[in-house]
Amino acid sequence: MSTRLLPPPITAADGLDAALRQRGHAVVDGADLHRQLDAPARALDGWWPYWDRLAPDAHLRDGGRYRRRRHGGFVVDGPHVQAAPQRAHWQPLEYNALHGGIERWFEPLEAAMVAERLWPALLRWLAARASALRGAQPWYVEAHPFRIDTAGGIGRPTPEGAHRDGVDLVAVLLVQRVGIKGGETRVFEADGPAGLRFTMSQPWTTLLLDDARVIHESTPIQPLGPTQPGHRDTLVITLRAKGFQGPSTPLPLQP
Repeated sequence: MSTRLLPPPITAADGLDAALRQRGHAVVDGADLHRQLDAPARALDGWWPYWDRLAPDAHLRDGGRYRRRRHGGFVVDGPHVQAAPQRAHWQPLEYNALHGGIERWFEPLEAAMVAERLWPALLRWLAARASALRGAQPWYVEAHPFRIDTAGGIGRPTPEGAHRDGVDLVAVLLVQRVGIKGGETRVFEADGPAGLRFTMSQPWTTLLLDDARVIHESTPIQPLGPTQPGHRDTLVITLRAKGFQGPSTPLPLQP
């Protein structure tokens, strides 16, 4: 596995909405994200300890123990951000062949994380991107902080492979990479041959995806050395119109 990192194609924040409409994906760097949130440089680094307290994922169907996570739901309607009651995470088999069709209950987000000043600002900013893409409306948001570790030798950020999530907008924020190689991001047209690959290496680099138009995956990670396990921390936030996904939720219309 090569340690050479292909940098992501960065889009200026003022061009994100146009890039999402035209290409179905865009990447903003961490410094620009902080500016969009009206936050001091590296302010989000104060969130890093939350990833040290994630709970093991008990639902991995490949038998792995390399993933820790939490889960929370919110409704964002214009400036208003409302926490939703804790619910199971659910995806249809059509979008997740490995873990679809089952209700997966995870430990909730820490109350202190949800109370962070920049948490609602981040959700509002993402909701504005979704509204620019699909039209202004309430957005049903699911937040997933992940840690993928290499204690067992290899960790798989997307064990289900290249996939869509059954939502409108997906945001993947890199939180940290520590002592690993791999973890390359790959984005492909859902109905065409075009694709690209790159590695997000700088904290808070943010990938935005129009889930109706592209599929995505991240390649496995391995430790840089034989004696010191590493990890890759991300925050995945999805936004969906017209309600949260559930067993009785109809699939979204294809574009």
